[in-house]
Amino acid sequence: MAVDDFLPSRHGFAFTNAWPDQPAVTLPTPFGDIGIGNAGGGLCGGMAFAALDYWLAGRAPGLDRPAAGDPLYRYIVDRLIDSWHAPAGVAQFYQWMSLPDGDNVIKLFGRRVVTERGLGWRTVRVQWPQIKKDLDRGLPVPIGVVTTASRNPKDLGLNHQVLAYGSGADGSRVTLRVYDPNRGRRDDITIRMDTSAPARPVTFDHNLGLGQRPIRGFFRVAYTPRQPA
Repeated sequence: MAVDDFLPSRHGFAFTNAWPDQPAVTLPTPFGDIGIGNAGGGLCGGMAFAALDYWLAGRAPGLDRPAAGDPLYRYIVDRLIDSWHAPAGVAQFYQWMSLPDGDNVIKLFGRRVVTERGLGWRTVRVQWPQIKKDLDRGLPVPIGVVTTASRNPKDLGLNHQVLAYGSGADGSRVTLRVYDPNRGRRDDITIRMDTSAPARPVTFDHNLGLGQRPIRGFFRVAYTPRQPA
């Protein structure tokens, strides 16, 4: 493993997640084959996985943006497919897109009964403790970021993937430091959340390269190291 801590300015790719129009990446899913657009739509998961691969191998990532057909380009595309962890990972993105932000609650015989956990509770109570455990050990964690509410499988490509590499807390306020392929080698990219009321919709403040899209929740992505190209 690399001896120094992960830092985007040292261990991220020198180029951002911006690519010319190139053939689409098609993934098999429980809903049928889904094209994640062409490369112009982004290869965020592949870049996050590849950056972690290089860091674990103690090697510097590529400096120049690879052209289609280059070994590094093919490697990033392969890692993008790995990052979707089909079919389970794709199904998790789809499930989270379909869930409410806060818990669904009904009153039954005068008592409040939770009928469905929302993204706030699933992020804060289930996913965050798992992510924090690895971060506390100094191990970066790829996370899937849900940015849209939809039941249309074609909207899967609107979601995002980043690499969390550090965290801090001020009371119930948690800050994740992340490598966002959309932002390149910036060390100031963060996701912030208040963990005090996870049953209600949780507000996520961020400066990820998502345009106007919000963060609704995030989860740990299944990752297996691979020898980098």
